[in-house]
Amino acid sequence: MLFKKLKINGVTLKNRIVVSPMCQYSAKKGCPTDWHFTHLSKLVNSGASMLMIESTAVENNGKISHNDLCLNNDKQEKKFKELKDFLKNINQIPIGLQISHSGRKGSSFIPWDKSNTPLNKKNKAWQTYSASPIKRDKYWPIPKQLNKKKLNDILKKFRNTAIRARRVGFECLEVHMAHGYLLHQFLSPISNKRTDRFGMLMHSFPLSVAKEVRKVWPKNKILGARITATDHLDNGIGLKESINLTNKLKKIGFDYVCVSSGGILPITNMKIKTAFRKNLSKKIKQNSSILVRTSGNIDNIKVAENLIKNKHADFVAVGRKFIKDPNWILSETKKRKLKDYIPNQYLRCM
Repeated sequence: MLFKKLKINGVTLKNRIVVSPMCQYSAKKGCPTDWHFTHLSKLVNSGASMLMIESTAVENNGKISHNDLCLNNDKQEKKFKELKDFLKNINQIPIGLQISHSGRKGSSFIPWDKSNTPLNKKNKAWQTYSASPIKRDKYWPIPKQLNKKKLNDILKKFRNTAIRARRVGFECLEVHMAHGYLLHQFLSPISNKRTDRFGMLMHSFPLSVAKEVRKVWPKNKILGARITATDHLDNGIGLKESINLTNKLKKIGFDYVCVSSGGILPITNMKIKTAFRKNLSKKIKQNSSILVRTSGNIDNIKVAENLIKNKHADFVAVGRKFIKDPNWILSETKKRKLKDYIPNQYLRCM
């Protein structure tokens, strides 16, 4: 079943494996660089049914680091178009873009410099925002609570980025509501202590973003959201809340949710093992009518196949496995004698 096609609106995925968005922290002024062209050109020929480009900020203050991708102006849009066209000339598989705003998680060093460390004035730190003025962690700055005017501005930025992604020609758009990003900060009681409508009705702002994006994204393409099934913390998001959010996204017109977890704080009670989110995604799938994708340490074909077979998910997102073993899908398709997977140029090698 893993290699069975999946049609979503006007887009057909040739199998149930998607390359997960993986942050590279290698952009310049928000634009893709040579690194992205080289990195993604390998993944586009991996045998996956769709390639998701890493989390891309909707404005400069929505980046995690100075080296994040951003899609907010004409220059950035032009460079994304060049990247998309370059990848399409290699392989015609669908390409998606994940869009986000970092909120209080922003203004950070890149991981290989100082992992999970906020920038300082010397390193051009910027003012961060969040649902409430609560630090991400002990040594992080206090973010500024977003007022109605600034919330409306960020709402417009999500809409603007979705329009630009549409013009670039991506087949899929994914709104990031997990991993401790701004929309997750509004959804989680760990980071949202507001008493206005953006607090008591915790889905209010993320759903407003979802509605705006839905208005401008083509109905014949794919629209999804990455959500948090649980914060893995006492008094955090639980399955009841994530199922509720999922059903609201379905009602708005989203096609899928990608089930993630954790991330609202740098350290949670999350225990990582093979396919550790499979039971979370299964619960969400059982209690909703939306397509469900899952992620989290899916590291071989058998694991991925069992997730589909046992109805834990409709399709899966795999990231690091593609970096460690780029040809893992191609090797499997050769064993199964599946056609149109191995590039002609590589046939003699495989």
